[in-house]
Amino acid sequence: MAGSFDLKKATDGRFYFNLKAANGEIILTSQMYTAKASAKDGIASVQANSPLDVHFARETSANGKFYFTLNAVNHQVIGNSEMYETAASRDGGIEAVMADGATTVVRDLA
Repeated sequence: MAGSFDLKKATDGRFYFNLKAANGEIILTSQMYTAKASAKDGIASVQANSPLDVHFARETSANGKFYFTLNAVNHQVIGNSEMYETAASRDGGIEAVMADGATTVVRDLA
């Protein structure tokens, strides 16, 4: 089973998507978009950029937890990970996005 995208509409009317790993866990959450078409463009950006390690920024939060962002060629953040307890777990999350981010399975739940 491959990964998938869930395209959703927030309560405020904006759109976002989650990338889910093959096991169903959310591994990346997008920014909020005012238009559904823009969220779809964001999915296309994940599909194009996620296979390349250079597009991932490995970060540490103020509370010492680890996370990553996936960035487009223009350095704009496409999506963020959850918080991880260890750098190794964060790096495993990056590997999951690299493996599943090119999926063409998109569930439109908006």
